[in-house]
Amino acid sequence: MQLWAVDYGPRHPCLLDPDRCGRDCRKRVSELVESYGLRISGLCAQLSKGFDDPQGLEERIAKTCKVLEMAAELGAPIVTAHPGRIPGDKGAPAYRLMLESLGKVARCAEDVGAYFCVETGLEPASVLRSFLEELSRPAIKVNFDPANLLMAYGAEEVVRGVRLLGPWIAHTHAKDHNPQTGRATVGEGLVPWREYLSELKAAGFRGWLALEDETGRDVVESLRRGLAFLRKLVSELG
Repeated sequence: MQLWAVDYGPRHPCLLDPDRCGRDCRKRVSELVESYGLRISGLCAQLSKGFDDPQGLEERIAKTCKVLEMAAELGAPIVTAHPGRIPGDKGAPAYRLMLESLGKVARCAEDVGAYFCVETGLEPASVLRSFLEELSRPAIKVNFDPANLLMAYGAEEVVRGVRLLGPWIAHTHAKDHNPQTGRATVGEGLVPWREYLSELKAAGFRGWLALEDETGRDVVESLRRGLAFLRKLVSELG
């Protein structure tokens, strides 16, 4: 399971926010998760603005660093977020600002033995790959969300994205999408799951498929169907 780990504005406080959840709190969270026979795959540190906006930027970087430290303490050293849209133009001010910002985040991650994973979907996979190659920091990885890429760029981008980003993929969201209904249970939308999972396997990915359900209706049952679908497909693929 992946846990949300930051306040999302004053109206959406999070009990696990690192400014609120100290060492004792983190210990209780870890024990509670373990008591249910679960494991934490990572934390989500999606702030209200990205690293492409200079206003309040240093505060957002500092908060992200705190979440990275907390993730390492919880034994789940992966933090995911959309850091902002990466421009295709490398000369754009936002591009240079994101390079600088994620360089600072990378140093924090390296200091505590954690990884910051850029979530896919805001830009084409080719743009993200080029950015990661230029950044060249081993602590900056990818959280691959196939539904995000499907919605933005079509089903072909899902498979192509794994081929392009495979060396950086450290965490994934198992999420589906149906353009007619807007949302879908995993396995019941248009994500090409068999091809997608085959490409992940070929890329050497052995990490988490973290179910993310946005159906908004009978979510527990939807998650159960999605889990059953993934288990069956993973078993078939071997």
